[in-house]
This record gives sequence, C-alpha cells and structure tokens, in this order.
Amino acid sequence: MTDRIKKLLEFLNAKEYYKQRKHVDSPKDFWRRSLDEIMTYFYTCIEHESPIAFEDDNFGFNHSVDVKFVAGAGNITPNYKLVMSRGFDDIIREINDSIAKTDDENKKAFGKAMLQMLDTCLEYCEKQKKQAKESGNEKLYNALLKIPRKPADSFYEACLFIKISIYFLRYTSAGHLGLGRFDQYMYEYYKKDIEKGVTKDELFETLEEFFISINYDTDRYFGIQQGDNGQSMVLGGYDKDGNCDYNELSEMCMNASLELCLIDPKINLRVNAKTPDEIYEFATRLTKNGLGFPQYCNDDVVIPGLIKLGYDPEDAYNYVVAACWEFIIPNCNGDCPNRELFNFPLVINQAIHAHLNESETFEILMGHVKKAVEKECDRLMYLCKDDHLSTVYNPLVSVFTDGCTKTLENTWSGGAKYNNYGCHGTGIANATDALSAVKKLIFDEKTYSKEELLAALNADFEGCDAIRAAMRACPKMGDNDDYADDIAAQLMDAFSYINNKPNCIGGIWRAGTGSAHGYLYAAEKCPATADGRKSSDAYSSSFSPSLDIKPNGLLSVIQSFTKYDMTNIINGGPLTIEIHDSVLRNDIGIKKTAQLVKNFILLGGHQLQLNSINREKLIDAKAHPEKYPNLIVRVWGWSGYFNELDTSYQDHIIRRCEFVN
Repeated sequence: MTDRIKKLLEFLNAKEYYKQRKHVDSPKDFWRRSLDEIMTYFYTCIEHESPIAFEDDNFGFNHSVDVKFVAGAGNITPNYKLVMSRGFDDIIREINDSIAKTDDENKKAFGKAMLQMLDTCLEYCEKQKKQAKESGNEKLYNALLKIPRKPADSFYEACLFIKISIYFLRYTSAGHLGLGRFDQYMYEYYKKDIEKGVTKDELFETLEEFFISINYDTDRYFGIQQGDNGQSMVLGGYDKDGNCDYNELSEMCMNASLELCLIDPKINLRVNAKTPDEIYEFATRLTKNGLGFPQYCNDDVVIPGLIKLGYDPEDAYNYVVAACWEFIIPNCNGDCPNRELFNFPLVINQAIHAHLNESETFEILMGHVKKAVEKECDRLMYLCKDDHLSTVYNPLVSVFTDGCTKTLENTWSGGAKYNNYGCHGTGIANATDALSAVKKLIFDEKTYSKEELLAALNADFEGCDAIRAAMRACPKMGDNDDYADDIAAQLMDAFSYINNKPNCIGGIWRAGTGSAHGYLYAAEKCPATADGRKSSDAYSSSFSPSLDIKPNGLLSVIQSFTKYDMTNIINGGPLTIEIHDSVLRNDIGIKKTAQLVKNFILLGGHQLQLNSINREKLIDAKAHPEKYPNLIVRVWGWSGYFNELDTSYQDHIIRRCEFVN
C-alpha cells in the first residue's frame, strides 16, 4: 500500500467527508410514478449536487447532499463494458437513429428520455471537469476531456467510467448495483496498460483507489442496513470450454480487498472441481481478515441449474451474483430474483396443526405438508399476477442493458432478455428440524401424543419444558443424519414446484435457499414450532443450521447441506458458517479451512460463505462500540460494520453457532 493510498484510506475510515454534505429533504418514493415524474426526480436530484474536492482524489463524483436514495428496482449488473467501450456520444447517435426508424410514439418518448438523461449526465460531468481543473487535479481533468463522451482507453479511465456510471445510476433509484465479472471485462484495459509500460504497482494503486472511492457514499445507498448496497464483484470462474478465467487482475482484486479491509466491493469467487488449492488458500486469507467474503459459488452446480431454468448456456456460463447471492445474468437482465419469500416454518407449522391428528403415519403427514408447500407457492405467484415491475421505468438503466438503445424498450417492459422472478426459501433448517421431531417423538417412538405436542405449541412451551427439550434433542439438519436430511430433501423437492412456472412479465419463477432479512421479520409472524423454537424467535440465516443447536462438527454440516441436488433450487442462498477466529490463526488453520471449502464444492454444494468471528469480541463491541469502529461481519448476503447494525442483527450474529475446529 502506497503512502497516498494509506492517506486516502485514513480519510475514508475517519468519515470526516460526511461533514461536507449539505442537507436536502429526501424525495418521496416514486415506485409507481410515470416516466415524466421519474425524469423530474432525476433532474431535481442532480440539480442539488455539486462536485466535491477530496484531497488527492482522482475519481471525484462523490455525493454532496445527505439525501438517502429511494428504493427502486434492484439487483442489477449494468453492462459497463458496452458503454465504456463506446462512449456516450456513440450511444446517443444510436438512440437518435433508433428514434428516426420507429413510428411507435411510446418508443420515441422512451428514446428521448434516454437522451435527456444522458445529456444531464454530460452536463454534470462538465461541472466535475471544471472543478478538477480549478483544484489542480490534472489526472481527473484530462480523463474528463474524453470520457464519458468517448470510450475509455486505459485501466484508470475504465475504473473512472464505472464510478461515473454508478454515480448517475443511483439517482434513478437503481438499487443494489453489482460490478459483475470485473476481472473479465476490465482485463483488456489492464493488459493494454501493461503493454504501454504501466507498471503493476501503478495499476494496483489505481485499483485500490477505485475500491476506496466506491465506499464513500455507502451510508446513502438503499439497503435494509448500511452495507446492503449490492456492490458485489465476481471473480474467476470457468468458460464453456472448461478454461479457467481466474487471471492476474482477479488476484490483484483479491489482494486489494485483503489489504484495504473494506466492506465494498463484496468479493464473490466462482470455483469448481478444477480450482487449484492455492486459490482456496488465498481466498481463506480474506476470511481470516474477518471480511465475511469471498462468497464461493460452484460453477459445477450453478451453471447446470440455470440451464435447467431455460437460460441459454452461453449466458449461464457468464452468470454473476446480484446484491447478495442471487444468480443472475449480467448485461441483459431484468430478473427480480428476490420477488417473494417462502416462510417454511410457518407453512409447515400450519400443516402440522391442520393435519397431524388425521395422519396415521408420518408419510401421510408429509403428503399434506407437500400439498401445503405447493399451495403456498401458488398463493405467492397469485400475489404477483398483476405486478408493478413493468411500470418501473428507468431510461438510464436501459442504456446499460443489451439491446435497449436499439429497441427503445424499458429494461422491465420487454427490453431485457430475461425477466424471471425468484422466491427465497427461508427457515428450511427450522422446518426440517420441526418435522424430524414430529416423526421421532410422535410416530416412531411415540414418546408423546399428538394432543400433547399441539398443546405445547399452542402454549408456546410454557410449562412444557420436557417436551421442548425432547424436540431439541431430535436429529437436526446439520448432523449429517439422513433421518433429518431426507426430510429436508423432500421439502426442497416440493418447493421446486415453483420452478419454470410463468410469471406476469414474460418470464418464469425460480426457487432458492436464501432468506435475506426474512430470518427475522418472517420469523416474527410464526408461532412456536416443533423444533422447540418459541414464538417469533429468529430462524437461521439462509441455508444454515438452526440457531442454538450444536451440530456434530463442521464436516457434518457440510455433508448435510450438500446431499440435495442443488441444481433444482438455484435462485441462490448460501450455507453460512461461523468459524472462531482462532481457527485461522496460522497457516495450518488456513490450509484446513481451504480444504473444507474445497470439499464443500466437490460434494456438490452450490454456495458458501464463511464468517470469522469471536463471540466475546462481538459482545464487547456491542457494549463498547467505540473500541471497534471498523469491525466487519457477514450479516446475510453482505458484509457491514458491526456497530452500524440494528441490535436485532447484532444479536443474531452473536447467537449463530461458532465452530472452533
């Protein structure tokens, strides 16, 4: 790390730049507003902005107002490469040509909206260029003499083009903007600079400054909590010919993340059975730093799963991760992968209450459960039968979506190639454990009667300590016990019923194992369940063992959560494992953890994230936040600063099972 980068990093971490922002009243949400109103919102926001000069900042385009961005369509990976390789002027020419060729007045209006937004962006770029000249920032000034009107021609210009794009796209309510396969589309600029004689040290400094620059305004980005902003970067992977796409820039990005220790960009590493051990070991060093990433995605599972859902193989091989874990296709994507959430414990609990007494065998009860799962899938799909996404207009996002500048169509109104919906499945482990307890205590061992079980649930276990303890002692998902794991497989098979069902915007539905923050808010809606969980108590995060249980070890957890064919439920949702930071204290621990990750991939796991934590430290940080200003944790599909989380999320992380070997 150069002295210059150290200075910029200190400036970022001190957060003094917050004080330079002026106050502006937050604009109202416009989720269902007309195209004209959205355009007005965009113009109004840009009018409030003025270029800020941070000392020695070669990127600029930092927000000067304190307004929080409003929520809009998210989980987008724009085609930065397409736009930066052409420049705005060439795109403007294409849009004008498309307008001249069509008689469709709606398309003409949308094309003109694209042009107006691009013109507004260029006008503001002139202000930033003037400010750079006045402040003596020759590097930024010289770059803005060319971009974004003309194509980027160097690694720095390409990074700056992305920063400019993010700056304006955020003001269109485009939340959760991903960086996509950064090491792939940026590699040609990296190689071009190397050929020109630019040193790797110079390129590394540019990369680290770019990483710092995208962290300045994370407190203003839309998200459930700060850090939930979608700035995810995907590295590595394999192409359709089996060639490894992990390159020098991939490694440089990992090194920059390792050195800077920032919450953005979140690193997602694409791996498969052929991934060399040294890549796993290098990645584990990021985990050791407590970043909560990289998140691992298994090409051997994800790509076939996407093809099953109807994605073209070429697109499936190019998949990226959206805001948290959802698998999407970059550049041509109108998918909404977190459209609905399936509350597994609630649905299973309702089925138990409705059908336990009439079920003579557990198999009969499971038949009712499966029907209940399908019925809930139908209900969720029906809720979205007259959906609003087709009325979410975003001309600027459409500029960054393949083909829209030719067709003059909105991304979410037919402009994108894919328009699929995802349904998260939260609390799968809790639901599995509940059915496992019912099977063992009621049907197999007959330790308790059906009436006793239902009475205990209705009483929220008040005065029912014995039966609750018995429930908690039953086989669990995570023990590598087929008794529970077979039930989990049946639940996920039933949930896969939603796959490939048509949605209302020309796409299909897809099932997944994610929870987002549903492990808290969905759990609040659920009464006591037969796994011994009390009413409103939290579920486990995504695809993970239930809270407050003690599985038979790390390997048993991995074995349990890799038994099912995850190509059948591929909307995304990682197995999340908390490892005590002492496990990674030396090279031996790093190698063992890297092998654990490799085994997860070889066993057929689809997605994995590791959190290196220390419960005692977290408890102390909660009591004395001033001692831990930059403590980073993995929350669900993203990493954030522990002290900036709501208490409910802090408490959940502290409760998660912490493995020490």
